[in-house]
Amino acid sequence: MSTSSPLPRAATGSPGGSSSAAILLGRQFKQMQTDKDIPGISCGLVDNNIFEWEVMLMIADDCPGYGGGCFRARISFPSEYPLLPPKMKFETPIYHPNIYPSGEVCISILHPPEEDRYGYESAAERWSPVQTPETILLSVISMLSSPNDESPANVEAGKLWREDPKEFKKRVRKCVRDSQENAWD
Repeated sequence: MSTSSPLPRAATGSPGGSSSAAILLGRQFKQMQTDKDIPGISCGLVDNNIFEWEVMLMIADDCPGYGGGCFRARISFPSEYPLLPPKMKFETPIYHPNIYPSGEVCISILHPPEEDRYGYESAAERWSPVQTPETILLSVISMLSSPNDESPANVEAGKLWREDPKEFKKRVRKCVRDSQENAWD
């Protein structure tokens, strides 16, 4: 992962080069690179593509359960960004009720800005163009310590969170240990 890079390909005339999404993402990426108020988050571009970000979340020790973990993830932004949300997927295995076993993150702010057909989420909880990569990552970090077990993406993890907290914590601790050992692979 590169934490500093020249102007991204998408902002220099290659695919999506002059699109408003590429320009906005270029500004937001630069902000994430220079903002020192966001400890524990490192961002880089995948193949110098402004629409594909690789992030490393180094979770603070005071985060219940996941503290000390180093989790690599990828954020894929659509060309319609910021009108549509990106997708986020952990590449480091992580055990959590709101993260599918595949690593895909299930959090309200990453759901499209439409009415929830199941009536579970209000439109205000879903994606809005005011969200930024920073607010997404801060929300995901917050989600780690406060899972929503009413609508789990990982049903097994949601059930353990509710019914066997001791076993849930044991699995999370293993996940954190593994993340530390493999953080920079």
